[in-house]
Amino acid sequence: MLTRPDMERLEKKRINGHTYYYYSQWAWVGGRCRRLWQKYLGKPQDILYAVEGSGPTPTYAEVFHFGLSETLANECRRAQIIDKVDAHCPKRQQGMSVGTYLAIAALNRAIAPLSKSAIFQWLATTTLRRHFPSTSKTTLASQRFWDHMERLDCDMTRMIWKDIIGDVIAREALTLDAVCYDGTNFYTFIDTFNARCDIAKRGKNKQGRSNLRQVNYALFCHADSQVPLYYALYDGNRHDSKQFPQMIANFHAFLRDAFGATPQSPQLTLIFDKGNNSKENFGLIDTLKLHYVGSMKLSEVKDLATISNQDARWMPCQTLGLETTKCFRVTQTVYGKSRTLIVTYNANLFQTQYLTLQKDITKAMTELGTLRQRLQDRARGLITGGQCPTVNSLTKQCQSILSRPYMKQIIRYTVEKDNRDIPQLEYDIDHDVIKQLSDTYLGKNLIITDREQWGNDQTILAYRSQFHIENVFKEMKDRDIGSWWPLYHWTDQKINVHSFYCTIAVLLRALAHRRVKQAGIDISMKRLLAELDEIKEVIVLYPKKRGAKTSPQHTVLSKTSELQQSLLSILDVKPEEIASLG
Repeated sequence: MLTRPDMERLEKKRINGHTYYYYSQWAWVGGRCRRLWQKYLGKPQDILYAVEGSGPTPTYAEVFHFGLSETLANECRRAQIIDKVDAHCPKRQQGMSVGTYLAIAALNRAIAPLSKSAIFQWLATTTLRRHFPSTSKTTLASQRFWDHMERLDCDMTRMIWKDIIGDVIAREALTLDAVCYDGTNFYTFIDTFNARCDIAKRGKNKQGRSNLRQVNYALFCHADSQVPLYYALYDGNRHDSKQFPQMIANFHAFLRDAFGATPQSPQLTLIFDKGNNSKENFGLIDTLKLHYVGSMKLSEVKDLATISNQDARWMPCQTLGLETTKCFRVTQTVYGKSRTLIVTYNANLFQTQYLTLQKDITKAMTELGTLRQRLQDRARGLITGGQCPTVNSLTKQCQSILSRPYMKQIIRYTVEKDNRDIPQLEYDIDHDVIKQLSDTYLGKNLIITDREQWGNDQTILAYRSQFHIENVFKEMKDRDIGSWWPLYHWTDQKINVHSFYCTIAVLLRALAHRRVKQAGIDISMKRLLAELDEIKEVIVLYPKKRGAKTSPQHTVLSKTSELQQSLLSILDVKPEEIASLG
């Protein structure tokens, strides 16, 4: 029977010539004084170190990427990526699941895209190891990834994506008031004679790599953020406007299946760019009763494009962010139906276009001057080698030099043969054309919509939300933070899976970015990723104590700024929950 548990002692023990101290508690138990517990304090110098705040010198420290890894791991967990994939693609309980492999691939694409053979080495430098404890160099070998990716066909990835985004819509309370659509392409290094890949074809590449086979990528994006809603791959040689009807029909069906809603619901508005315009496409939009906000080329409605920028019809916009914009509204018959058009003039856009125009003029005049000098040198006999240019070949060269917008209108030229039958070039600038362009075309945009009840400012801001999807494409192609490259696949099935986990990577980033923006921190995606990536976890290891199996260690975060501390709080990344990576 314990009667008096209040006796505490500092005990000294002599072992093998060394003195050790212990702190213990004693009590009367059954009429005898018994030790209840004791704690080892160490040698005298250990106690001195503790009192003075010093201690043994660390053996070494290990540093792991913490901030970005934990943020995106949290988003992956919230979106239930692993569970959603495994529900459609189960396997026997042998090793890691298909969902685990795909989650690791998506996280790698969102953080530091690498080839499959380098993923384990990368994973070992992050705190993601604690989320995937069964990973090893063998389990993350390239062949293991390929074996598991082969289980996912196009239909399966579509169903998985539908489940993922359906839950995201519900959990994040995303409204479908406005959805942006656009397309881009990604060049590949797939061999010309590779017959196992049909989707990669040569086309007009947006990065100027038209000599390479490419794949086209279409995306529907939430208009208030970068959250992807629906995506699709299609043949690299297919024009955007030709693919647009198929994408709209697919998205129409996707909304119905995933959300129990249809695009006919009065709140949804589709926002798209002028590259998708055609009479047939607008006819499809009308048939599906889709609301829309788009744009048109100024050359399609010249009577509006030639209205003076000083015309009395212009009305300044009143909304924050539109301080340099003015506009007016008209109704005209375009694409087979009477539609609402909003003509806008933006002073910042005018300045950019005017400077670009001057740069193009300077470049064209320099090239024409060089060309004329060569012709004059040939006429003087200073150049005798090579074939003498003809009037036709010289005209083609001039047309090529003047290929930039408005150059053929601004710079007038003539090509005529001299008395030695050598063509000569004369040219000058029509300043009246520059003046006319500055008062009409420059600075203008033409928006087309059926949202007649919306104000001009609301419609303009809706159209400008296209920058979200444009930023997604820029970030996917960015060599520092991009998620698409490297692409080391050469079959349609593997490229489809690649696009799937790259889009999941976009989703994870977008959700984190949206939380930060909702908390009132206005920060770009690139800055957000950089700030989080700077936050490291440092594990300091000390020499082993006598009889201990493991080395003592202490875990801390690297020094964080005020902004980084706010980001960790907003994104629910808790440093106090750090556990040893072992």
